[in-house]
Amino acid sequence: MNTKTVPFTSEQLEAIIAQYPTPFHIYDEEGIVDNMKRFISAFSWNKGFKQYFAVKATPNPYIMRLLQNLGVGADCSSLAELMLCEKVGITGHDIMFTSNDTPYVEYKKALELGSIINLDDITHIEYLEKNHGSLPDTFCVRYNPGSLKEGGNTIIGIPEEAKYGMTRDQVFEAYKILQDKGVKHFGIHTMVVSNELDVEGLVGTAEICFNLAVDIKKELGITVDFIDLGGGVGVAYKPEQTPVDFEVLSKRVHEVYDSILVANGLNNVALAYECGRMVTGPFGYLVSTAIHKKDIYRHYIGLDSCMADLMRPALYGSYHHITVMGKENAPKDHVYDVTGSLCENNDKFAIQRELPKIDMGDRIIIHDTGAHGHSMGFNYNGKLRSAELLLHKDGSVTQIRRAETYDDLFSTLDFSNL
Repeated sequence: MNTKTVPFTSEQLEAIIAQYPTPFHIYDEEGIVDNMKRFISAFSWNKGFKQYFAVKATPNPYIMRLLQNLGVGADCSSLAELMLCEKVGITGHDIMFTSNDTPYVEYKKALELGSIINLDDITHIEYLEKNHGSLPDTFCVRYNPGSLKEGGNTIIGIPEEAKYGMTRDQVFEAYKILQDKGVKHFGIHTMVVSNELDVEGLVGTAEICFNLAVDIKKELGITVDFIDLGGGVGVAYKPEQTPVDFEVLSKRVHEVYDSILVANGLNNVALAYECGRMVTGPFGYLVSTAIHKKDIYRHYIGLDSCMADLMRPALYGSYHHITVMGKENAPKDHVYDVTGSLCENNDKFAIQRELPKIDMGDRIIIHDTGAHGHSMGFNYNGKLRSAELLLHKDGSVTQIRRAETYDDLFSTLDFSNL
């Protein structure tokens, strides 16, 4: 059972709201740090182990600095994310640049920062060389195993249908081309699951990569320096789900590491993950206020937030747990659709959810929004993106991103010629 609690009392929350009006996202600093320390410790058996935080999950420099202090790097997929790294002081091989359909301007910034380039397509070798004039001495290559990995999900898709990575034959060809061009250090990357709670599903990714590394050694004589197992470690969004046990995951990965890599003479391959969701997801909360109640064919509770603040339920049909502050132990004897004000019928945080009776002014806490919450925000209908707050261990709060204003929204428009 996955108990859904909040890291503040009703009194603490009201004091926060007095300074920062709802809606806002608030992140639990202590929870993020403790969770990440445990993950890194679980893989301490692997010399050179590196966790790269998937910046897209929560692209905020304060969160990035928090993780940087723990030795965590950054997994970037865009120019903006690289620029954030530069601001925070994350450079060199502490950056894994895992992008696709990449414009040269983004590769240029990644190379200027000394990032590890994770190639998504074999044609990008020529593209990089043509535009940049030279290649770095280290490359990672993204592998799409196709039918080797059965199934998929709504987030990352079925491997054969996913736009990411190279086929097995292309990986081998890419390695040969890169070696001929003087590249000295090689990595393998794949990510074929997302939001995975089954340890064996995550271990399957490791087995795919480890077997590929053995075949590369046998057929090309190239020993890979590192294997990036992607992200994919899931979040237990529902109370009945069980979070991934990092120690169990590490133990199983260690077993297949020994049985596949070590057994074939690959004793010193460093491992990496580029998790984002599980790093910050469970430690973020969207705080809203109930402002309307509507009774027609269903009973609706309208919030002062909308899907511009949290897109996942509308985009994926995702479940996010809801707490009504002060009514945690009240009977869940009402059924509501919990909605926002966007002019879209899928602007619903919950559909036919059993909850306590909600009164106007109640504070509604939507759980597990620390990843792909604020970062997926948008301005449709002219909605303004909310603030982001960081809750410290001592109960104090730092605003790490202010709420947008209408001046921000209209700043790219020129009204002078109307």
